[in-house]
Amino acid sequence: QVQFVESGGGLVQPGGSLRLSCAASGSYFSIVLMAWYRQAPGKQREWVASIGRDNSRNYADSVKGRFIISRDNAKSTVYLQMNSLEPDDTAVYYCNNAIRPGSWGQGTQVTVSS
Repeated sequence: QVQFVESGGGLVQPGGSLRLSCAASGSYFSIVLMAWYRQAPGKQREWVASIGRDNSRNYADSVKGRFIISRDNAKSTVYLQMNSLEPDDTAVYYCNNAIRPGSWGQGTQVTVSS
């Protein structure tokens, strides 16, 4: 069972940037596809971006061109670089196995506000 700990969130002004980290423990190397998700207040959790073991990347249309997902296998960590942040990006961000989701971590809060 892989566990995930998300960090790096905070309060940022529109147009600003943040870098989120997702530290995985357990059988990280068995995970083929890792993903970031987010859940805004009153909304369902939604997929944001995913990265394969071959570093293939995919993004939701709402973040394409602004967010970059990456992974450091030596550190069992997945990152989400978020640029040009908008108020609609405000949410709790989570990471998980995209194919076989395990337990969800506590997430990290991102608030975009002036």
